[in-house]
Amino acid sequence: MKDFTLPAPQRVSSVDAYRGFVMLLMMAEVLRFSKVAEAFPDSNFWAFVGFQQSHVSWVGCSLHDLIQPSFSFLVGVALPYSIASRATNQQNRSVMWAHTIRRSLILVFLGIFLRSMHRDQTNFTFEDTLTQIGLGYPILFALGFRSERIQWTALIIILLIYGAFFAIYPLPNQYFDWAETGTTADWEHNLNGFAAHWNKNTNAAWGFDRWFLNLFPREKPFHFNGGGYSTLSFIPTLGTMTLGLIAGQWLRNTTSPSLLIRRFIMASAFLFVISVSLNLLGINPIVKRIWTPAWTLFSGGWCFLLLAGFYYIVDIKQNKSWFTVLIVIGTNSIAAYILADTLSGFIDNSFRIHIGQNYDLIFGEGYRSLVSGGIVLLVEFWILYSMYKKKIFIKI
Repeated sequence: MKDFTLPAPQRVSSVDAYRGFVMLLMMAEVLRFSKVAEAFPDSNFWAFVGFQQSHVSWVGCSLHDLIQPSFSFLVGVALPYSIASRATNQQNRSVMWAHTIRRSLILVFLGIFLRSMHRDQTNFTFEDTLTQIGLGYPILFALGFRSERIQWTALIIILLIYGAFFAIYPLPNQYFDWAETGTTADWEHNLNGFAAHWNKNTNAAWGFDRWFLNLFPREKPFHFNGGGYSTLSFIPTLGTMTLGLIAGQWLRNTTSPSLLIRRFIMASAFLFVISVSLNLLGINPIVKRIWTPAWTLFSGGWCFLLLAGFYYIVDIKQNKSWFTVLIVIGTNSIAAYILADTLSGFIDNSFRIHIGQNYDLIFGEGYRSLVSGGIVLLVEFWILYSMYKKKIFIKI
């Protein structure tokens, strides 16, 4: 069992900067770079930027695909600090557990609430980032009191069991009704051989949701998720949070910043080698949408690398002032998440009412989304900056 009685250290600015970077990527969806890329089909720059702000169709990774794993990873990074802070405030284990369960439930239901906006009834879906974190958070909390060896063991067990669950699920036969999946047998992104166990909406997690999601009241029966996302992704997401937990412990206990950087980079390289090998050998593909074990390791490698980069620049080189915008956003990540999900349309419509319906055509049709999205981003940041200056932070 760990000893959390030592005084908790101050906030680590690099963690806030990394979290702010992740949230800014999410908030920047309003810029719709892919729409700009469509307006300028001959531009390699906009094609590249548009791709990086889009989710890949199935196998692979873009910068946008790293938002959810980074957010989940950072939940794990923050946990050792949270436990230490509560321990120094003389909170006993029962009080901590009560807070953990409450936080878990709030995250689950907040995710459902956000996914139900503009609908006629509650949309009981569990693939939202907040919901996925909430479902696995109590287990992560329990792991926070265990040794690093147990945490690595738990990670391996989680990924092996989750992978085996997919591997034993039967592949579609000649009588399979592809209309029930929202895809086709000849979809260009379908995988062959053993890797076919992780194809879109024909896998074990899809089969589970066909039962589970229809237990809830719905506008119409659930058949498939259009993006291939699933409830059970919270299990390997827990694996991502566990990697973050290990990173957070290394960060909190470090006595040598240079050694810590090397540990982060070595962990990243280790995870990249395993995940890419699994993908290339056809054992397990790197698919974010169903959070395959290979994706957990691959995205975890990127998270370790990004954390190392921010830690080196912000904390070791003491360049915190460079990242003020990111730190403002990162210290109020829940508020940023809610603002991005709820206020974007309202802000844009308000400008169209009071400034003009075509206020965003100042640079032409092709750049329209950059103007309207930029305005939304500035207003949302102004709200977050005002909260930061007044020390108003939304915590769960």
